[in-house]
Amino acid sequence: MDTNELKFLLKLLGFPNYRTGLSAFSSFKGKDKICRELGDRELVDYSREIATVKILPAGQALLKLPSGELPITDKELKLLEKISKATGKIAPSKITSLKAAERDAILKTLNERGLIETELQRKKNGSEVWLTERGIELLRDDYNPVGKANISLDLLNNYLRFLRKTLPLKSEPVSLVYTPIFESSIETIININDEEILQTIEKLDKELGTENYLPIFHLREKLQPPLSRDELDQALYRLQKNDLIELSTLLDPTPYTPEQLNTGIPQNIGGSLFFISVN
Repeated sequence: MDTNELKFLLKLLGFPNYRTGLSAFSSFKGKDKICRELGDRELVDYSREIATVKILPAGQALLKLPSGELPITDKELKLLEKISKATGKIAPSKITSLKAAERDAILKTLNERGLIETELQRKKNGSEVWLTERGIELLRDDYNPVGKANISLDLLNNYLRFLRKTLPLKSEPVSLVYTPIFESSIETIININDEEILQTIEKLDKELGTENYLPIFHLREKLQPPLSRDELDQALYRLQKNDLIELSTLLDPTPYTPEQLNTGIPQNIGGSLFFISVN
């Protein structure tokens, strides 16, 4: 890791949940290249968007079916037909019949069903970058700097605060410690595994009366810390992969504050995952 990459990571440690807009690195020469190369090594990740799409043989075959037998909606069909008329790849910006958010959501669905192939790139506007679990492990456990470098005390302070926060948790066994909060029956959980996270979701849903649509910010308030934002996101993905929960997007943001909306899990396309439902 060269000095500029190290400084990039250390600066990232200074933001909440080790996540911020890439614009915060405007003083870094070649910040896009640094971000991309750290991303290639899975030390950071960043917001992505669809750069190009092209139709696959399965999509071409579907378009040949009789209209009454098509297993897709009218909007999906029109978008697929538009892509099929292109020679090779087409940029989503060329598809102007739909609003960008709706278009990207449909493209994601068509891609997941194997009808089209999408090529992703770093989001051009409003891109965020965050430290991954692998990046956390590298800085906490494995990184051994050698030689000389001009590192500011502010960056060193970020690193020391990061170590103080993460190292004690690493040595403690996984356990549950419950502490009443203002005589509420909701407990504070110090260390937790996936099964306990699922139990916490069920408990919060019952006590808050969210009818199996628990906004994710309630869970973050409960579990961050001790968990980092990325650790909790990865745990939720594992629970969803095991069909224990479902994560869904928010359609109407008006009942929530900007801070609450920011707790969702950003997706490369479409809205952030905001609600948790137990299967």
